[in-house]
Amino acid sequence: MAARNIFNPITIFVVIAIAAAAYFFGFADPNAGKEERPQNPVPVRVQAAQISEFRDVIEALGTAQANESIVVTAQAQDIVMAVHFDDGDVVQAGDLLIELDSREEKARVQELKFRLAEANRQYQRLVDLRRQNAASQQQLETQDVQVKEIIAALEVAETQLAQKRIIAPFDGRLGIRHVSVGSLVSPGEQITTLDDVTPIKLDFNVPELFFASLRTGQSVAARSGAYPGEEFRGEILSIDSRVDPLTRSILVRATIPNDDNKLRPGMLLRVNLLRSVDETMILPEKAIVPINDRTYVYIIDAENIARQVPVTIGRRKPGIVEVLEGIEPGDKVVTEGMVRLRDGVAVTVREG
Repeated sequence: MAARNIFNPITIFVVIAIAAAAYFFGFADPNAGKEERPQNPVPVRVQAAQISEFRDVIEALGTAQANESIVVTAQAQDIVMAVHFDDGDVVQAGDLLIELDSREEKARVQELKFRLAEANRQYQRLVDLRRQNAASQQQLETQDVQVKEIIAALEVAETQLAQKRIIAPFDGRLGIRHVSVGSLVSPGEQITTLDDVTPIKLDFNVPELFFASLRTGQSVAARSGAYPGEEFRGEILSIDSRVDPLTRSILVRATIPNDDNKLRPGMLLRVNLLRSVDETMILPEKAIVPINDRTYVYIIDAENIARQVPVTIGRRKPGIVEVLEGIEPGDKVVTEGMVRLRDGVAVTVREG
């Protein structure tokens, strides 16, 4: 009987009243009824969008090569009798570099010259006898063959003698000397190097993506770590006939004047190849705000209100980006202060 009295209409009404009071006083917005304080303007820096020159440059690493280069070696095995150069000498084509022991070859040449003179004398005597019908035609022809055989043998001997004198085949600078007088040299053994470095050749690889932009005569600029701040200018000499199937790049050879001999074969150079020069809209890269798969910028209107605008970007270079669509020349684009910035927020533009 006591339990049934607990759930009477008065008790139920009291419970509902308590629950309603708890809801309104416990969960209601504590800021309800209060005026929202206006947000302070966000300080930003802006830059006016403008059309500027965009220089599309292909960058690559290249290796300097000599215009002409050989390893000077001997063609015969023998003793070095004389050395006619020092390390690093500049030589002309035809200059004598090394003399090997050639006494045997000289003697052979001298012997053949004597034999040739005697053979010619005998041939001339037979010609005179033939005119008098005192010698047969067969004798004359046999002597003629003997003369020609001696001439051929003399040419071989003179060639062997010439191999004992090593000469410079073209103008250039010699490298380090690796032999001395009295050394025994063998065919193929390195004596020194000879490089023609005026001009210098520069080989570098360009991705096949840029193949259509390449042409002979196109200007290139190269820099070397050995000469900070100095630029070496040249032009494309040739383009390889094949694309490397492994790297998907093509070999390009440029030529650079090197009259001061600053560049040496084997040096590593950073190459800049001017692809095109366009007039286009350019912004600092830091002005671009990527959100998901789209890009935006903030522009400031006449009331100093930030507006978020979607843009389409194109090519990039370190620090700058090309804008294809979304803004117009003269728009004030925010470059600093985007962290606190939202669409529709008031801003104050800082100078500098």
